[in-house]
Amino acid sequence: MPVLAEMKGWLDKNLSLVSPKSALGKAVAYMLSNWKRLIRYTDDGRLEIDKNLTENKIRPVALGCKNYLFAGSHNDARWAATIYSLVGTARLYQLDQFAYLRDVFSRISDHPYKKLDELLPPKLTPLQ
Repeated sequence: MPVLAEMKGWLDKNLSLVSPKSALGKAVAYMLSNWKRLIRYTDDGRLEIDKNLTENKIRPVALGCKNYLFAGSHNDARWAATIYSLVGTARLYQLDQFAYLRDVFSRISDHPYKKLDELLPPKLTPLQ
């Protein structure tokens, strides 16, 4: 909080000293207009200072989406997305992903189509 208070003081002091149309003036005005949102994490210990953890968790999805553009065909991309979803679900439930896929692949050919949901991980509350 002391560092943020010092930063706020600097922003307030320098807002009138820089041209509002300059890059610095725009940055200072933007920061001041979003100040309450910027310091919100200091009021609630559950909040992160940035979104790096979230971005790191979704990065594989973003990379996968880009890679699916070059999957060979639309059908191949759908298969890749299906496998990717199964792996992601196994990871969410903290299962051994390789063992889970091996189990699903060993049973899926004889499994009734209308009961495919039985091959999904147990219906537990996912860990966050």
